[in-house]
Amino acid sequence: MPVLNEAEHLEAAVRSVLLQGFEGELLIALGPSTDGTDKVAKKLANADERIRLVANPRGLTTVAMNICIAQAEHDYIVRIDAHSEPAPGYISRGIEILLETKADLVGGIMSAQGKTLFQKAVAWAYTSRFGLGGVNFHVGGKAGEAESAYLGIFRKSALERVGGYDETIIRGEDWDLAQRIKETGGLVWFSPELSVTYWPRSNWRALVKQFYSTGAWRGDLTKRDIARTSPRYFIPPALVVALVLGNLLCSFGFPIGWIPSLGYLISILLVGLSARLAPVPLVLATMHLSWGVGFIIGYFGGAAGTIDRSRISK
Repeated sequence: MPVLNEAEHLEAAVRSVLLQGFEGELLIALGPSTDGTDKVAKKLANADERIRLVANPRGLTTVAMNICIAQAEHDYIVRIDAHSEPAPGYISRGIEILLETKADLVGGIMSAQGKTLFQKAVAWAYTSRFGLGGVNFHVGGKAGEAESAYLGIFRKSALERVGGYDETIIRGEDWDLAQRIKETGGLVWFSPELSVTYWPRSNWRALVKQFYSTGAWRGDLTKRDIARTSPRYFIPPALVVALVLGNLLCSFGFPIGWIPSLGYLISILLVGLSARLAPVPLVLATMHLSWGVGFIIGYFGGAAGTIDRSRISK
């Protein structure tokens, strides 16, 4: 469990893991938090001998995972984020599926949930095809071979075979890891039986930072390996380009330039009405445009140095 500034969610996340009843240990990799996370973690570790705290001075998720993988004493690795809570039986059933399918990586559904009105709107967008597209771990689907996996349950041998996570990648590391596992003949599997509750960003500024960073890294990864990139990744940057070109046409006196902006605005308003959550149009526009701008910048300029600070500063 990589942890950075998760004092609000850490106890619930840890409790959801310990209630799984697994035989093993929970490694919590502590980044340089500033919100009291370390104090919460130490209290939890003192209360349960299955918890082991490890230091992650760099604070990066990929580094945290590699530290934990290297120190893990068991044959199976389960990644859980500190702002998520696996459903009962997630670990035991996940390993059963791993063995049944002879997969190297198994993932389930990212079940986004919200507490505030804004967070509920973000959660709705996560689970809608209008928000993040139709990838199975967001919207569900049939069990089968998958492009990537949310969090993931792994064979440790597969992680060692591919050299673990690429520490030069800050976002999109799960997709990259899945591709390298498949390159070595491993199977990546999706199962709708598995579910993990995910608590998304709860304010607008944090959402902008998250999706800009995610888009920038997706653009960078797309440039590195465009052949295996899904066409859906090009929709947000295409939207950004269409809106910019439309506004330019308007500035030169061509009314036809209003079509992209008006069409998009009407679309997200109609989706918002169907969702019955007032912030949905704002959330969708934030996700699409932040991601799209980030993608363009990442594709042409690279994403090195682009860090998602949405859980570091509000």
